[in-house]
Amino acid sequence: MDAYLEEEFYDILTYCIENPNASDLESKKQRVSMIGKELHADGEADAMENMFYSIEFRIKDELGRDAKQYRSWWNNISDEWKY
Repeated sequence: MDAYLEEEFYDILTYCIENPNASDLESKKQRVSMIGKELHADGEADAMENMFYSIEFRIKDELGRDAKQYRSWWNNISDEWKY
């Protein structure tokens, strides 16, 4: 399941980075939040950190862009996650 979530998460963040003024960004943000909640339920903040690190590295490597600003979309899921 994590591989499926990772690909979906990657696709969503790639879309958001490439389309910063898209009209559906709020729905994308909500789905990213749901993915974070699923990860947290499965492995807490460690699972969230591992997934985000992987995605962040892929986006930097493949798109040459920085995804750190999207870390805040997972705030309020866990007390340990504060960006």
